[in-house]
Amino acid sequence: MSSNAGGLPRARRRAVVVLPNGLTLANLFFGIFAIVSASRGDFDGAARYIVFSAVADTLDGRIARATKTGSRFGSELDSLVDAISFGVAPAFIMYFAVLNNTGWDWIFCFLFIACAVVRLARFNVESAGKGNTHFTGLPSPAAGMALATYYWFSQTPLYSETMIGGLPWQQMLRWVMLGLGMLMISNVQYAKVPTVGFRTWSGILGWLLVIGTLIGVIFLPKQFFFPALVCYVLYGIGRTVLLGLLDRLPPADEDELALADDGLTEAQRASRRRRLARRRSRSTTGHDDGREDSTL
Repeated sequence: MSSNAGGLPRARRRAVVVLPNGLTLANLFFGIFAIVSASRGDFDGAARYIVFSAVADTLDGRIARATKTGSRFGSELDSLVDAISFGVAPAFIMYFAVLNNTGWDWIFCFLFIACAVVRLARFNVESAGKGNTHFTGLPSPAAGMALATYYWFSQTPLYSETMIGGLPWQQMLRWVMLGLGMLMISNVQYAKVPTVGFRTWSGILGWLLVIGTLIGVIFLPKQFFFPALVCYVLYGIGRTVLLGLLDRLPPADEDELALADDGLTEAQRASRRRRLARRRSRSTTGHDDGREDSTL
């Protein structure tokens, strides 16, 4: 059997390349299934399928980077699919479950979807392939899951037996949709989930986040997702405001960081440029597929 330059048999290499894009199409499948389920009144199932979409969205980028099979095609496919799974599908779940189907409430769906599409296009232009430690604007998977899992949360005792359930959610959700949309196209900075490991504090924090998420997903999915995502949304706003007041916001672009005149010596600045060049080199060889991973 013939082999490629990397030593893998050609058929195995092809399978490895296809796997991330297969997961991206699984993301699309669950997004479409969520819309169909919502149109049939199965809002519980619709929320579940959006969560499945987020899992597939997380895995496709991770596998592409781990196997160094990232490509421009995969990046563009992922953005198109995310626009449906985390833009169109959550908006229509809200339309069928909460909004007034006979009036003009569909405008809120349009605005949310438009913001999701603009956010993904901006990500492709400004951030794909760069080793940033944060997202500029609320990631579309987080915004979409926050909308989709509201119905789950509304069926729990935590919602119905506390003051939360007494809030005018029928009216509030219109503005929640609009607010999430505006956050997607804003300059509010949201931290990425730290890489897991045991050598650094951020790696240990990454492990704790993963373990806590798994516990919530397995044992308390309906109580976990919506409050956790709301906390993530508010965390980004609070963090950005605080760092802005302290004048410590990180630059939106790694190029600005490398060239900033922040009191470094010329040798230190040259060292920073070299690190940036190495990071770009890893990105162009598939280290960063340009996919906007879910926050799961």
